[in-house]
Amino acid sequence: MSRKLPTEIDALIAELKPDEASSTPLYIQLAENITDAIRAGRWLPGEALPPERVLAQSVAVSRVTTRKAVELLIDRGILTTRQGSGTFVARPMEHPATTLASFSEEIRARGMTPGSKWLSRELSIATPEEALSLGLAPGTAIARLSRLRLADDEVMAIEVSALPSRYLPDPTVLEDSLYSYMRGQGTAPVRALQHIRAVNATERQATLMGVKPGLALLYISRIAFLPGGSAVEFTRSYYRGDRYDLVSELSRGTEVRGAPAVDFAS
Repeated sequence: MSRKLPTEIDALIAELKPDEASSTPLYIQLAENITDAIRAGRWLPGEALPPERVLAQSVAVSRVTTRKAVELLIDRGILTTRQGSGTFVARPMEHPATTLASFSEEIRARGMTPGSKWLSRELSIATPEEALSLGLAPGTAIARLSRLRLADDEVMAIEVSALPSRYLPDPTVLEDSLYSYMRGQGTAPVRALQHIRAVNATERQATLMGVKPGLALLYISRIAFLPGGSAVEFTRSYYRGDRYDLVSELSRGTEVRGAPAVDFAS
């Protein structure tokens, strides 16, 4: 629900009206006007926009024009829809590049409700990539967890985690947070190595996320380690590029003793 008074909403909607004399299509004008209002702080993240019918009547355009403008902004990640609730200003998500935290911890820190939708929880044989990342011999058994990660019931990422089976002998006991379970078992990681690159959503990934194929995704592969240095978790995550920003804090010392190592993995 919007926190604005009806008079405030009416005044704001009036400012969104497209210019019929302009050569720019009305739906693009409307989309740009809504974007400008959001960037100016007139509509805040999480606030609801008026229903499509109300918005169309208020700015004197057709519902088809309004629908095209809203769909364009959803594709751009500026707006989001919740089934049965309406259209809302999207909350931009930031993924810290310097903090080892679970997805659930990150989402709660932003005042949202984390969730998961399991795709599979199984014991299997490690793939060559999983065995290499976890320092395991070929043919070693692992626990593999595949799931959708949600924030306020909206799919944000696809995540596939692999652990040596000795750390999770029965994957079906895991209900939600993997790191909460690992803390309870005394096997929580203390550091991790991440590789990050951009990829495009495949047909299957797009279907699972409810987005268009080819959407830019932020792919993060992470190997997490125990205090003794053993690899305990190998996770591959595909975050929606229209909802996530990668954030890191950099500092420069008084002396520069060589350039940092940068891995441009492809």
